[in-house]
Amino acid sequence: MSEGRCSVAHMSSVVAPAKEANATGPKAVELVLVKEQNGVQLTNSTLLNPPQSPTEAQDRETWSKKADFLLSVIGFAVDLANVWRFPYLCYKNGGGAFLVPYLFFMVVAGVPLFYMELALGQFNREGAAGIWKICPILRGVGYTAILISLYIGFFYNVIIAWALHYLLSSFTTELPWTHCNHSWNSPRCSDARAPNASSGPNGTSRTTPAAEYFERGVLHLHESQGIDDLGPPRWQLTSCLVLVIVLLYFSLWKGVKTSGKVVWITATMPYVVLFALLLRGITLPGAVDGIRAYLSVDFHRLCEASVWIDAAIQICFSLGVGLGVLIAFSSYNKFTNNCYRDAIITTSVNSLTSFSSGFVVFSFLGYMAQKHSVPIGDVAKDGPGLIFIIYPEALATLPLSSVWAVVFFVMLLTLGIDSAMGGMESVITGLADEFQLLHRHRELFTLLVVLATFLLSLFCVTNGGIYVFTLLDHFAAGTSILFGVLMEVIGVAWFYGVWQFSDDIKQMTGRRPSLYWRLCWKFVSPCFLLFVVVVSIATFRPPHYGAYVFPEWANALGWAIAASSMSVVPIYAAYKLCSLPGSSREKLAYAITPETEHGRVDSGEVRQFTLHHWLVV
Repeated sequence: MSEGRCSVAHMSSVVAPAKEANATGPKAVELVLVKEQNGVQLTNSTLLNPPQSPTEAQDRETWSKKADFLLSVIGFAVDLANVWRFPYLCYKNGGGAFLVPYLFFMVVAGVPLFYMELALGQFNREGAAGIWKICPILRGVGYTAILISLYIGFFYNVIIAWALHYLLSSFTTELPWTHCNHSWNSPRCSDARAPNASSGPNGTSRTTPAAEYFERGVLHLHESQGIDDLGPPRWQLTSCLVLVIVLLYFSLWKGVKTSGKVVWITATMPYVVLFALLLRGITLPGAVDGIRAYLSVDFHRLCEASVWIDAAIQICFSLGVGLGVLIAFSSYNKFTNNCYRDAIITTSVNSLTSFSSGFVVFSFLGYMAQKHSVPIGDVAKDGPGLIFIIYPEALATLPLSSVWAVVFFVMLLTLGIDSAMGGMESVITGLADEFQLLHRHRELFTLLVVLATFLLSLFCVTNGGIYVFTLLDHFAAGTSILFGVLMEVIGVAWFYGVWQFSDDIKQMTGRRPSLYWRLCWKFVSPCFLLFVVVVSIATFRPPHYGAYVFPEWANALGWAIAASSMSVVPIYAAYKLCSLPGSSREKLAYAITPETEHGRVDSGEVRQFTLHHWLVV
């Protein structure tokens, strides 16, 4: 018996020549000659180079466990809006009938966009800006996502600080928002919420202890005349904000190795608390009426355009696409991870959480409506008012109210923390992958990012901070996110090419996406996003807080904030075209061709200049 080794490249008569390791065709194979008998050679073969990312950095860290990644994505996507936004929209737009447009848009746009971002990050192994080596002229789309995530951090951390303030205030025998006998209460405060008690002294409207605790006891809003009269930061809220920032820093400073451990608590705790609150809520008097109002089906509402618009906008914001977070998280996956399965799992969990939280919310709202003998519509609202006024008011009437308050605000704290971690990770990963100096000093860079968000968040914890909060919430993460996602899907499906993108996914998962996903990416999702962008602009309403109307200069500042992130796309595109050498045609070719294909541009082969590239699905 003789034994020897030979490369497949030297045995072309036996197998095809070796190709690069990441190609979708035959892979490099090592054949080992193990036996020769009667003139017949018996061989054994092994794969020399298993599939891996063509750009994979050898030292890039990965998630310790697959569950770390899934919990991080779920924790980011399932946030406070699942509790305060979706149930109210469902109630307002025909109850169960609202699920029709919601699920329709989820299937044709939400899941495809979610799947696309997970695949982008996992294949390219970089953050929101770095992935645009697939189409260099659109790198500004990545910077737009990073900037929006940074803007959101300026005010989102404040919500967590409010929740922490309430949590600390709940460790008492009597909750401070139960009665009107505190120093912050006004003469208008009334413990009753009945129709015959709706007027106070001199005909002014009455307010509840819970409302006054939030606006006067926590925010000190009564000491501000408007956004041009902010006053100093409140030391109580500033202290809570410092604790939030410290918690965020130590959750992020070591990358996914530390954040992947934190989410085991922050992503799972809300489900335990929601289940406990559901068990308590359905036992309350009036709970059935509240749930019935939540689920009452009015299919006639489906004829109204506003119902479909609300569903479309809710899909865009509830999944967290366009912020670079999903791209950043998936960039730490193993190259062969099944990102398709991850997209289905996480979007399903997100939708089910939104729907099930409605039972918790409306069981308590039904209880409040019956207790005060008012219609459900009088107590049903969305936004911070639901979780910082209505819900605390309901909890204060229960036996062991302090215990239930602690449980509830622990849930809010954990819901907010992992979403805030996702936003910060988008900024840190996106910029660290672009600039190696930041990558080498990640811990210091993380500290600078959280400190920057802390300093700018101080404007939101002043006496008039709620006005700054409302302005940022209205402008920083509205139309600009929709615009960013629209440019992203156009860049991937049209400029990079949906066929090439499908090849990338096949390299990772072994299967090419079906025609359904390719049609969604190329046609359905862009049309859906264009529709939502146009509608969001056409139906724009200036922000307000209660009866306060923002001055014109504040609205102009808000639009400037929104434009600052969107303008990065055309500014970077112009810079890229101007900085490239060659004729106008060569500049354009290099700008829209993936960096890995620039060698073909030199030889005149630019697939983006062929009709086939634009027509193929």
